Amino acid sequence: ARMGLPALALLLAAGLLHTQASPSARSFQLDYEHNCFRRDGAPFRYISGSIHYARVPRPAWRDRLLKMYMSGLSAVQVYVPWNYHETLPGVYDFTGNRDVEAFLDLTAELGLLVILRPGPYICAEWEMGGLPAWLLWKPDINLRTSDPAYLAAVDSWLHILLPKIKPRLYQQGGNIISVQVENEYGSYYACDYGYLRHLLGSFRALLGSEVVLFTTDSTRAEELRCGTVQGLYATVDFGPGSNVTEAFGAQRSVEPRGPLVNSEYYTGWLDYWGEAHASTSAAWVAQGLEDMLQLGASINMQVVSWQRAQPPGEYMFHGGTNFAYWSGADYKDQYKPVTTSYDYDAPLSEAGDPTEKLFAVRTVIGKFQPLPVGPMPPASPKYAYGWVALRKYADLLDVLDVLCPSGPIQSQFPLTFEALKQVHGFVVYHTQLPWDVPDPAMLDAPPHSICDRGYVMLQKEYQGTLERDGQTTLHVTGRAGDTLDILLENMGRISFGAKTSDFKGLLGNVSLNSRPLSNWLIYPLAIDTAVQQGWPHTALPKSNSGGKMGPAFYTGTFETPGIAWDTFVKFPGWSKGLLWINGFNLGRYWTRRGPQQTLFVPGSVLQVDHPNNITVLELEGAPPTPFLLFLDRPLYNRTL
Repeated sequence: ARMGLPALALLLAAGLLHTQASPSARSFQLDYEHNCFRRDGAPFRYISGSIHYARVPRPAWRDRLLKMYMSGLSAVQVYVPWNYHETLPGVYDFTGNRDVEAFLDLTAELGLLVILRPGPYICAEWEMGGLPAWLLWKPDINLRTSDPAYLAAVDSWLHILLPKIKPRLYQQGGNIISVQVENEYGSYYACDYGYLRHLLGSFRALLGSEVVLFTTDSTRAEELRCGTVQGLYATVDFGPGSNVTEAFGAQRSVEPRGPLVNSEYYTGWLDYWGEAHASTSAAWVAQGLEDMLQLGASINMQVVSWQRAQPPGEYMFHGGTNFAYWSGADYKDQYKPVTTSYDYDAPLSEAGDPTEKLFAVRTVIGKFQPLPVGPMPPASPKYAYGWVALRKYADLLDVLDVLCPSGPIQSQFPLTFEALKQVHGFVVYHTQLPWDVPDPAMLDAPPHSICDRGYVMLQKEYQGTLERDGQTTLHVTGRAGDTLDILLENMGRISFGAKTSDFKGLLGNVSLNSRPLSNWLIYPLAIDTAVQQGWPHTALPKSNSGGKMGPAFYTGTFETPGIAWDTFVKFPGWSKGLLWINGFNLGRYWTRRGPQQTLFVPGSVLQVDHPNNITVLELEGAPPTPFLLFLDRPLYNRTL
């Protein structure tokens, strides 16, 4: 069951691997005899919280980690998203916000231990659960199995990543005390023990024999059966409201001795577009934490509210933001994309501010161990920069030469994003009506073939939107030779369950009155590349058609009053789209659907000495007088 509540992921520990090492030796081990962890030979328990460096701007890492330390945490739990670093096969990025080594070194500098979760699959409500979309360039690949093509890609990645990790292991003088292998594998349909054993062999070969390796699964018997193998210590996850005795009884069914470990104790939950904003009582979370600590457990705090029949979720002490295109999706009877905000109702808010829940948690921790001396760092300053007027720059279809400089690809029938080697973002599919359509004709696509939203233009006039698991038909009229364009948006690949092979684009033929359309020109768009190079602010103004509906770019600038403080931007009257400031992609807004009504803008994105350039891609329709409103707080469910 997936829990709901930005999750205090509890790693309840009472010991792993009997050790003969002397107390003075640097070691972190499992003591099966005494059911406890041992650090340097002495019984040890940690209290940990989850943070995702990929969801926090690098300039804010120190602030967030220091607040976690001052909350009384002794460790942090950290995912490594494979697709964030190996952006294309054999192309790696460990710079800037992706410098995982710098992040890990900062945790050590601040005196925090680390529980590392390097996947290769992580879930985390992250795009495709952290697996690179380029794996789907081989359409028949079987993800998370012993498929040779998948294992070859995994092995190549692990040989890049794990050598960076090994020097930072506790036994090597670092601060990483344990490493998770895969993630909640028992919930995956494949139940491939050979795959888990292969990963175990790779992790041992690259990290050595001393590091504690573990798995995490729910308390369901079938998931523990498929998610565990000998050589990996089996842990469980559950949230507030569970029967603790029964939950740990499930762990004892596969691990009769060793520490009791709840790897994900949930304290909040994520938001989906179109659903209510999730929140959880601070008192409830604090009481659950206290109950667990009274058992002598080691705990990792994460955030997700308890919801039955939900797949396992992410559980953050600090959630952060799904910038750009990194938000994932769930599939439960229908496709459910995750919002840009990953606030999770966590103890630290999306902007890194201490909440009532944090102080409740800190009070509980103080009952069981001394708290760090000194005050909790305050909330970062926020500023309401006010109204900023925008102007329409151009309709998207009028700037395809900029957004697809290599030109279109010709194809008899539509090609997927993966066939085009397009990972994120947008693709335009262009054709012409093959005959006159004087009376309204039905333009439609097969079920589940619009992945995920298609914005339809006829003769460059917006007709409406086709949507995955939603509206898949429109009625149109026109003449033979009229242009038909469909802008396809990838809203994030599914991050949990059997449907993670989530192909994007037009997956089937589009038909007009049941007759398939053909002869397509397909434009994979590189919008971010253009915006990062200064477009459209450095380009000559385009003549525009005023308030016409449909996908279009809008621009504006604003100056700060000598400060670059965090802020939140609201979109009054806008529908759905994306926002860039100074070339940085702040993610999707969807004012019309909610619940999220504002995007978080970190102060590190802003400039003090120069105008700040705003670029908006509105997909359906901007207000007649387009403007943005910068606030000093977020809006959810359309209310403060």
